[in-house]
Amino acid sequence: MKKFDNAMKILIAGFCINLCMGILYAWSVFKKALVVDLGWSNADASMPYTVAIISFALSLLVAGILQDRMGPRKVLILGTLMVGFGMICSSFATTPFLLVLTFGVLTGCGIGFGYACLSPAAMKWFHPSKKGLVNGLIAAGFGLAAVYLAPLTSTLITNLGINQSFLILGIGVIVIATPLACIINNPPEGYQPEAPKTGSNSTYKPVNISWRGMLKTPQFYSLWFMFAFASSAGLMVIGNITSIAALQGNITDAAYLVVILAIFNSGGRVAAGILSDKIGGLKTLMLAFLMQGLNMVLFATYQSDFTLIIGAALTGIGYGTLLAVFPSIIADFYGLKNYGANYGVLYTAWGVSGFIGPVLAAVAVDGSGSYALAYTVSAIMVGMAFLLSFITKPVNAEALEKRLASQ
Repeated sequence: MKKFDNAMKILIAGFCINLCMGILYAWSVFKKALVVDLGWSNADASMPYTVAIISFALSLLVAGILQDRMGPRKVLILGTLMVGFGMICSSFATTPFLLVLTFGVLTGCGIGFGYACLSPAAMKWFHPSKKGLVNGLIAAGFGLAAVYLAPLTSTLITNLGINQSFLILGIGVIVIATPLACIINNPPEGYQPEAPKTGSNSTYKPVNISWRGMLKTPQFYSLWFMFAFASSAGLMVIGNITSIAALQGNITDAAYLVVILAIFNSGGRVAAGILSDKIGGLKTLMLAFLMQGLNMVLFATYQSDFTLIIGAALTGIGYGTLLAVFPSIIADFYGLKNYGANYGVLYTAWGVSGFIGPVLAAVAVDGSGSYALAYTVSAIMVGMAFLLSFITKPVNAEALEKRLASQ
């Protein structure tokens, strides 16, 4: 019972920390204020978000290696402090360049340092047959953040202005997330998580493939391109949903769409995690890619509240699936011992998508006044991800370990 209590404590703390650090998914509210209130271009208003995503991905790689070596707690505390101080410094930014430095670099790196520690710590406390569920719940906190952050940010900006909004949110992260970070730790040496009373995976044999070994497998490159292509479509919509609503549906206050997207993003993570435990990660991804590709084909036709809600919901489910299933696949294919570094290497794909998606949207709308080109390119990328998921096979870990040992 004590094992279960400790495991649940880590899981709940990780979920709550991600609730604080999911500020990225409310960026479209900030972006709208930067464009409408301060007169920035779409490209300038998108750049801090884009740089934050790239910083997030690159710092997650560094933080993953650090947490594999020294444990999650110190790295996580540093990450929450960076997020908070980055937001506070953003309140003093008066130009796109300064906001890129404060929000894009400092806050983005902090999110990466925090995010890198939560899934590996939580997974080590639970049985391997629950990887998908654990990842889904941890990742759900990050996506669910926008449910309260979007309306909260919108209210703060309306009443206090964008600078004070950054300041208040930054202080909130430090006050809430940093103490929670002190709870997170790895299980003690020799810890054995309790196996489920019913279910499978009782013969699970752990594997421990390093990132160097991982790079020698063709499956990694398939996973990398799947992640990059599919994430680009999701991030393109997430970063621009309020602008899309204004342009296509003449909806001036579309913060509710951010909330809808966040709810289905989070729900999709949990549901996809559970589904991947039952049918496998690759099959779960295949279903998500099929749904997301069709959604991108139809998105230009969404011009009413109802259709935009459907589009946002499907985007949330498809994108949320990625953040729940790819961590589980990496753990399944290459093991937990080097998970932080391994997933950090894979996560560079998400960083690339953070450049492709938002920039594609900005170029499309600034050049033609429409997001049609962005939808078309996104649909093609998701279609390519679907084909890769169809031909990719699981790693034969035992054979790979023998081959690496003989080299």
